Amino acid sequence: MFTFNHLSFSYGNKAPKLFNDFNMTLEAGNVYGLLGKNGAGKSTLIYLMTGLLTPESGEVLMEGDNVRRRLPKTVSEIFLVPEEFDLPRLTMRKYISINAPFYPRFSMEDMERYLEIFEMSGHMDDKLTSLSMGQKKKVFMSFAFATNTRALIMDEPTNGLDIPSKSQFRKLITTGMSDDKMILISTHQVRDISDILDHIAIIDHSQVLLNTSMADVMGRLAFRPLREGDQPIFVLQSPYGPLGAVPATEGEETNVDLEMLFNATLQNPEAINRLFTASK
Repeated sequence: MFTFNHLSFSYGNKAPKLFNDFNMTLEAGNVYGLLGKNGAGKSTLIYLMTGLLTPESGEVLMEGDNVRRRLPKTVSEIFLVPEEFDLPRLTMRKYISINAPFYPRFSMEDMERYLEIFEMSGHMDDKLTSLSMGQKKKVFMSFAFATNTRALIMDEPTNGLDIPSKSQFRKLITTGMSDDKMILISTHQVRDISDILDHIAIIDHSQVLLNTSMADVMGRLAFRPLREGDQPIFVLQSPYGPLGAVPATEGEETNVDLEMLFNATLQNPEAINRLFTASK
């Protein structure tokens, strides 16, 4: 769905390049987790792929169209939920009536269903500015999903949500996803989203360190207590002894520990690259 072709970008002529000849593809039918350390360019990449920033060179294409051209057929198929946002001094009902027409597949029925998931059904006539930060986020994400755009992009969506709301958010993802859509979640809160991802992309400035399915990760890496003879790619000391990210043996399958995968990829990118480019 998205193709990043030889992308270069910096914030000003004297600033170092944040991206230089960056290439990556994102496909429909996936819920992506976009991971990277602070300053790796995750938020910048999101604004480039929504056409809100202009690359110095290269391009971002959504199904063949350059997103920076901001064509109606493109912008009506992308919805961005930024980490921080303001909502106008309007009721939720008025906000919906003004903004829904920009999205041809917006569904009021879906909006009501998502508000119910977030336990916000009774707030349709409340001023948005009277809501708490967490409530505002729930309303905005409900609207985002109800637009039914092909691409939904979220930056730290679980910030400001309490524990029950994070569970509701995960239900929202599974309810709103379909094969013709792509959801991308950029976050540091990997424990909030690990159960809903089916693809992982780890970047470090101009490098894509890993871009693969969770199923592929499960087939190639095991996350478990170390055993004699293991050759771990990454080791984590725990109160119960050392845990490791180790190449999976035939038939071995464990749950993916995203924190360990992320740290293993950053600390030992060469080993991760060899492991994930080797044929199974």
